[in-house]
Amino acid sequence: MQPRIDELIRLAKGAGKILKDGFGKQHEIKMKGVIDLVTEIDKQAEDYLITKIRNMHPGDMITGEESGTHNGGSTAGQWLVDPLDGTLNYAHGIPIFSVSIAYALNGQVMQGVVYDPMQDECFSAVRGQGAFLNERRLQVSTVDKLVGAMLCTGFPYDVHTTAENNLNYFAGFMRSAQAIRRLGSAALDLSYVAAGRLDGFWELQLNAWDIAAGMLMVEEAGGVVTDMAAKPIELVPPYSIVASTPVLHPQMMGIIAKS
Repeated sequence: MQPRIDELIRLAKGAGKILKDGFGKQHEIKMKGVIDLVTEIDKQAEDYLITKIRNMHPGDMITGEESGTHNGGSTAGQWLVDPLDGTLNYAHGIPIFSVSIAYALNGQVMQGVVYDPMQDECFSAVRGQGAFLNERRLQVSTVDKLVGAMLCTGFPYDVHTTAENNLNYFAGFMRSAQAIRRLGSAALDLSYVAAGRLDGFWELQLNAWDIAAGMLMVEEAGGVVTDMAAKPIELVPPYSIVASTPVLHPQMMGIIAKS
């Protein structure tokens, strides 16, 4: 049985309270790589989510950023959870981060919630039923030319060493768009595209838990989401993403093709 969207919202707000209560305090920081890091709050919030989901839906698979995959085995349902999307911001006391929870059935994302606990903004979407910010229905922006578009992106943790560092695309869009922002939370970036606050988003080398909820949000708000080759995104790594409006998406793909 699929969960109800209000279940996802309660879960996201519960994890968000953990994040908000711990924000601005001293944290134990561990490095997952040269740049990537994790705090004990990431783990506390993920433990909370996994425990709650396991109690409510014991047969479902759960995939979390910090603890990997927990097999349920008896259903085709899968939860993709990022307890703290924007850990670097959080660790530096920057209040731009989110909780992201998605529910997929047979590999297709059916429901998603992205919660910003500092602003108390809850973005939610159910496939075929639209996207919402709290109770307000969302629609992507009406900007129709890239030169007037505010875009957003991010960079991989191995930006110093990988050839797929996004710098070529960044340069191409800098010459073509009105402005580019780098907020540090892909789930929020996608939610902002759905809300029309941003006109487009692209990024490489993401994980399923980064984008699953947010990409459904964009689609349900009337936007277009593909990979960097303009193909539909499936829950199979690696993940690249381009999300925008139906009018701007082809223009973004044109810049990507030339960069």
